[in-house]
Amino acid sequence: FENDYKTMDATYMESVIWAFSQLYEKGLVYEAYRVMPYSWAAETPLSNFEIRLDDATRPRQDPALTVAFSLEAISGEAADLPTALQGSDGAEIWAWTTTPWTLPSNLALAVGPEVTYAVVEVAAGSRAGRRVLIGANAVSKYEHELGEGHRVIAQLTGSELGGLRYRPMFEYFASHPDSFRVLIDEYVTDDDGTGVVHMAPGFGEDDQRVCEANGIVLVCPVDDSGRFTAEVTDYQSQNVFDANPLIISDLKAAGIVIRHDTYDHNYPHCWRTDTPIIYKAVSSWYVEVTAIRDRLVELNQEINWIPSHVRDGQFGKWLEGARDWSISRNRFWGSPIPVWRSDNPEYPRIDVYGSLDEIERDFGVRPENLHRPFIDELTRPNPDDPSGESTMRRVSEVFDCWFESGSMPFAQVHYPFENQQWFDEHSPADFIVEYIAQSRGWFYTLHVLSGALFDRPAFSNVICHGVVLDNEGRKLSKKLRNYPDPVEVFESHGSDALRWYLMSSPILRGGDLRIATDASDITEVVRLVINPIWNAYSFFTLYANADGYTAQRRTDATGLLDRYILAKTAALIDSVTARMDAYDIAGACAEVQLFLDALNNWYIRRSRERFWAPGSGTDSVTKQHKEDAYDTLFTVLCTLVKVVAPLLPLVAEEIYLGLCGEGPLGDASVHLEPWPTSDDLRHDPDLVMHMDQVREVCSVALGLREERRLRARLPLSKLTVASRTTSGLAELTALIRDEVNVKEVVLTDDLTSVGQFILRPRAAVLGPRLGKAVQQVIQAAKAGDWTQNPDGTVTVAEQVLNTEEFELALEPREGVAAAPLRGSDAVVELDVHVTAELAAEGMARDLVRMVQQARKDEGLQVTDRIELTLLMPAELAEGIDPHMKWMSEQVLATSTVITVADEGDTTTSELSLPHGGQIDGHTVALSVRTV
Repeated sequence: FENDYKTMDATYMESVIWAFSQLYEKGLVYEAYRVMPYSWAAETPLSNFEIRLDDATRPRQDPALTVAFSLEAISGEAADLPTALQGSDGAEIWAWTTTPWTLPSNLALAVGPEVTYAVVEVAAGSRAGRRVLIGANAVSKYEHELGEGHRVIAQLTGSELGGLRYRPMFEYFASHPDSFRVLIDEYVTDDDGTGVVHMAPGFGEDDQRVCEANGIVLVCPVDDSGRFTAEVTDYQSQNVFDANPLIISDLKAAGIVIRHDTYDHNYPHCWRTDTPIIYKAVSSWYVEVTAIRDRLVELNQEINWIPSHVRDGQFGKWLEGARDWSISRNRFWGSPIPVWRSDNPEYPRIDVYGSLDEIERDFGVRPENLHRPFIDELTRPNPDDPSGESTMRRVSEVFDCWFESGSMPFAQVHYPFENQQWFDEHSPADFIVEYIAQSRGWFYTLHVLSGALFDRPAFSNVICHGVVLDNEGRKLSKKLRNYPDPVEVFESHGSDALRWYLMSSPILRGGDLRIATDASDITEVVRLVINPIWNAYSFFTLYANADGYTAQRRTDATGLLDRYILAKTAALIDSVTARMDAYDIAGACAEVQLFLDALNNWYIRRSRERFWAPGSGTDSVTKQHKEDAYDTLFTVLCTLVKVVAPLLPLVAEEIYLGLCGEGPLGDASVHLEPWPTSDDLRHDPDLVMHMDQVREVCSVALGLREERRLRARLPLSKLTVASRTTSGLAELTALIRDEVNVKEVVLTDDLTSVGQFILRPRAAVLGPRLGKAVQQVIQAAKAGDWTQNPDGTVTVAEQVLNTEEFELALEPREGVAAAPLRGSDAVVELDVHVTAELAAEGMARDLVRMVQQARKDEGLQVTDRIELTLLMPAELAEGIDPHMKWMSEQVLATSTVITVADEGDTTTSELSLPHGGQIDGHTVALSVRTV
């Protein structure tokens, strides 16, 4: 590899320790003893974002206990308790926990100041007569345990319960100062459990915060491997999860367990060891992200996120709630925390190093390897110890690997020790791409370190992609084989098809993608994208080669369709360039696909007669018309392959070489061509807009035909287009007439002649302003009781709605063949009455199709002239007679002989007619012979 980097390289590691030293000098690094997510299997703390990475949480069952703490007055005087709790049979407070293993470390209970608590007298069982304190909302959940006939003696707010004392459940820390009392904190609710929280400050973040605020020092009787220490004698050396059943059994024997349930929940696991984490107090080094959080939020606004909602959504919200980042790990492998500390607390000193030069200066040796154990061997006398007995030793931790990966932009080039100018010129990075979950991982650490060190983002543009799933929404698995074989896909569909499928999918917009195991979705790419491009190329080469014509790049054709497709190509370049510049690859794919429809299903299909015409031209197609078609299509294809080259590199290269050749040195390539610009083409946005409207009109009209089973070759009398913007369609009506196969196209701006406007209020927009009055507006709109005002607003139910608060949809009148266009601002109405003359012309068109099929079956070239022989009933012959000249031109017939026979008689002794079929119920036989 060239220009590769490894986080294990000394140059990379030196940049990492430099970053730490800079943060330390800025006052953004501190050491603290805090409860953190902790992997007992890896024996190291985890950062808060590590446990939120993809797959970090998974379903798990844990025991859920409701336990009783005795509220008998510690002094022995009942008066120490509130009056309602002074029952002769004692008083208890019930708490709920899903971590029974933390109960031996309990030092306090907590209640919410605004939560209502009930004093309930138990009516049954061994606790009959006792008074219990639980959240008032929890009473109904404990009906069975409280017994039928239990009584609510009183209700108290949490603020009245502060300072209540209770007896320790275990004796391990019974003498711990100022403990075993009820504390008050806002975070406590009665949503779960009893509304009373058991607090073990060594194993809960809120527990630690609340206890320390109330002067209770935490205890943490669990070692680095997740086992109880000697302080908890009964469970010493037991893993905390393994100890759960033992603790529960002992508490049940002591009569302390009120209820034992199984709790199903999603629980974080260590991404390294796949074991459930615990929360545990550990010493760690932190980056004080909260001190720069507001600036990080500001810098995020400078980043172009794809999809855009991630900026203020998933990533932005994460930044707004960002917490200080634990960057040290109790592991052996990794860049070392560059902190040396005195081993004698009587002579405290901390040294932080940011370079090998600084280390060499103080230790007299330049380390060749910054890894443990070599770096740990560097010690020196403490300069602040006059006795000379204490030693400066490195702290044992190494960096979180996310700190190392977040240092990549500068550490890869050994900044600031080398390449300062290069880094300054290339930071922020232009582009980065990763899975969307990295908004809480790599994207986040890059952003934090770049913001803290350089006050700028680490990257300017970022694509967050989703994940590929199978068609049932499961992750792809080698075991399940729930995905199409990539090799088979490459062989059957081509790698470009798979590439396009991925790039055009939601996966590049942060969404997930479900892929069918039979690769049917990729087959659709071949049908909708690969084949249309290839078909356009094949069409061009087929006719150009047949005519021996060498096309040239030219944009001066004056024909309407030529001007349209050239302008459409110019618009394609601009739109794809804009999409690419915005890193919207899926959007670029969508633009190309829309263009292919215009190229194949409109321009080429509407221009076929020009390509079919003989080289010298015909009455309707001149030689210049034919050359314009060739040169225009050649120009469009040469431009198109450059546009799609990044998206379909193999297909684009093959077509490019076929069109332009391999060059004199055989080294030509579309990928060596400059990106196309639209300057060389002819922009005509008005023509593009109006022609695209024509295409939509035709599509809707053909849909109306299909609904009524009126075949496309059957001409109809009239098509009406009603729109306020029909003026631009006037010069294009001939195209509509020919495409839809109608005799007349009528354009009108009288919308009421074909339909009526329907008012559709936007309830979501109106709701905040009108409240309940929205329903009155909706009902009046449905009833048609509204008026439009001169300024564009509407009045409905005595409310004036502005243009953002409603939409007007034009709906066709009933009883006619009509349909609205997209946007509901225009209506197409088709006259579907078929006269005898129209039916006869339709049969002539059907006959043309039949002859063309016969030509194809005989293997004729597209330019071959033929002699045509027909056998048909008299009724059909009479009907098509007025159209024979036109029909002969269409099929390149130099002579046509029609023999009339009785219906169904398609054989004579003189004729050999191998082709034929049915036309409107009439039997036709025919033969074609090349001239």
